[in-house]
Amino acid sequence: MGVIKVSGIKIYAYHGCMPEEELIGGWYEVDVEIEADINAAVSSDKLSDTVDYSKVNEIVRREMSIRSKLVEHIAGRIAKSLLKEISRIEEVKVKVSKMNPPVSGEVESFSVEIKEKRK
Repeated sequence: MGVIKVSGIKIYAYHGCMPEEELIGGWYEVDVEIEADINAAVSSDKLSDTVDYSKVNEIVRREMSIRSKLVEHIAGRIAKSLLKEISRIEEVKVKVSKMNPPVSGEVESFSVEIKEKRK
């Protein structure tokens, strides 16, 4: 087993509970941590023996393009899609951060982290 991390996927999206968020949008950052059996890739040097991080990025971007009210919902959807579409993944942790959330005061980000295992 090994860990593959795809960090700092920056996406402009239109999520949130407030009507203005649907119109204006905002920046989000997604981090993905994957546990998978990558032992074969260590020896073979073949992409087919590991998790292709470009596919991870593609799935994250696709799921982020679907409007949701809650960051929790987005993170869960990303985690489930990764497990469904990439069979090599045994466990995934997805962190979605909403940058500069619309709250009183200065807040850099709000984050939710979801961890899912293959059943």
